[in-house]
Amino acid sequence: MAMRRDIGLVGLTFVAVGGMLGSGWLFAPLLSGQLAGPAALISWIIGASAILVLALTYAEISAMFPVAGAIARLPQLSHGRMFAMVVGWSAWAGYCTAAPIEVEASLRYASVYIPALHTGEQGEMNWVTYVVAAVLLFGFTIINALGVALFAKINSALTWAKIIAIAMVVGALVSTRFEVDNFLGPEGFAPFGMEGVFAAVGSGGVAMAFIGFRHAIDMAGETQNPQRNVPLALIFSILICFAAYASLQFAFTGAVTVAGTADGWSSLTASASGGPLMHLSTTLGILWLVAILKVASVISPFGGALVSVGSNGRLSMAIAENGLFPKLFAALNSKGVPVAALALNYVIGLILFFTLPFTELIALNSSAIVLSFVAGPLGVIAFRRLAPHMPRPFRLPAAQVICPAAFIVATLIVYWSGWETVWRLIVLIGLGFGLFFVRAASGIWNNLDARCALWLAPYLIAIVLLSVLGSFGGGLGVIAQPYDSVLAALIGVATFYGASRSHLPVERFDDLLQREHQTEMEEYQGTDDPTEKSVEAAIADERRSRQADPSRKDGDVLRRDGERL
Repeated sequence: MAMRRDIGLVGLTFVAVGGMLGSGWLFAPLLSGQLAGPAALISWIIGASAILVLALTYAEISAMFPVAGAIARLPQLSHGRMFAMVVGWSAWAGYCTAAPIEVEASLRYASVYIPALHTGEQGEMNWVTYVVAAVLLFGFTIINALGVALFAKINSALTWAKIIAIAMVVGALVSTRFEVDNFLGPEGFAPFGMEGVFAAVGSGGVAMAFIGFRHAIDMAGETQNPQRNVPLALIFSILICFAAYASLQFAFTGAVTVAGTADGWSSLTASASGGPLMHLSTTLGILWLVAILKVASVISPFGGALVSVGSNGRLSMAIAENGLFPKLFAALNSKGVPVAALALNYVIGLILFFTLPFTELIALNSSAIVLSFVAGPLGVIAFRRLAPHMPRPFRLPAAQVICPAAFIVATLIVYWSGWETVWRLIVLIGLGFGLFFVRAASGIWNNLDARCALWLAPYLIAIVLLSVLGSFGGGLGVIAQPYDSVLAALIGVATFYGASRSHLPVERFDDLLQREHQTEMEEYQGTDDPTEKSVEAAIADERRSRQADPSRKDGDVLRRDGERL
């Protein structure tokens, strides 16, 4: 029972694209247009650029250590068990809601055409809907349990279908009705100024639309030639999704009827059942496009759900390898898949689906995932200090600029999610710490690496206070825009330089790295995997280089290619 590197570059790219193009593309043009008007195009540029900066930090470290569930495993190598717990636990809680969200979105669309699935005026689910949801989630779990190769093929087919549907929507809208005056009309290109542009990035769903890039990192352990394919998949997936979202925004802006609305862009609406694109297509009389959107609105969320189930299985496996979950959930079946982890996530997903309203699922999803982004930029700096001689298939240029910028982006995403999201994040972290200390009390760990995670306390307290006083998502509005975002950025800068110095000591890093490599060899036993052999050789080379230069001390300033860290 060993993991298999069966996913190629296209398959891995589409894993990330499938996660980013779930059900969100059906509503994104309206939500961002309401907040920014035509300038929503700038919002998509800012959002894609910001997430690309984050993705590039993960491109370096995940190519160095291409492991399953890297989001949870790599933070342990850089900043120890406690930090890895916070990152892994929060990401896992968010991932557990992702598939139920996509399934419910699909069923809500389907209920328009299938009376038996009708959910009532307030969105209440009937028993038929619950049964169908349970069957769908079980189906996604079974597909993943049958092996990563089958999963990749089905996901690629679903992703191609979504890309083709988006291209057809854009082409049909532009060719049927395109009003230049919509971009330069009475309200101007940016009717709400830059505040509206940034509001669309933060609370209009632009930034959240791209967070699915992480799925390529979670599946890195089952990727062919990961040192090459992981960085390329991260970059290609973000560029593809930017092209899709920006094209949809451009076509929607040119085709929508703004004239006659009382408050211009902010008062744009669409029928709740069909969504803005279907509503606009009906208004324009493009009946064949309406038919395509009816199918796409039901099928499109399936790809996001399928990817989320697979990715979360790897994340649960990684958390079990870290020791927070029992080892049972790291066990692999004959196809090299963590089937016990998939089963755990299926049960948790059903409980969340049955007990939480749709809006609560969405809030829990965003609150749980956003924090883990800080691990990427910190990992780049930590590994350059701890393992400067290890090969880096992708080396992040200008890391001394990009890494703090990426940490600021992660901080802003957390803050922009709003107080209604941040308080849920704190509750989740509190629950995670409870489980962490229960496991620690059992004696399974002899070192919690708490010193390396002390910076989290002032960081989270500052974010909480700013969220309460700020202007996003339920804040009191005491600190107005853009001053609140400037303060969030300053919190990010200050925290980054403190946290980047709080990485593990070299000796502790060596110990955890050796254990990590042993775990990987067990995961790929009998596969003669060349990637694991290259990692083993790189570890040996790093130790020889360190022995050849015994004067180097942990945390020394490193210079390479003129770069100063």
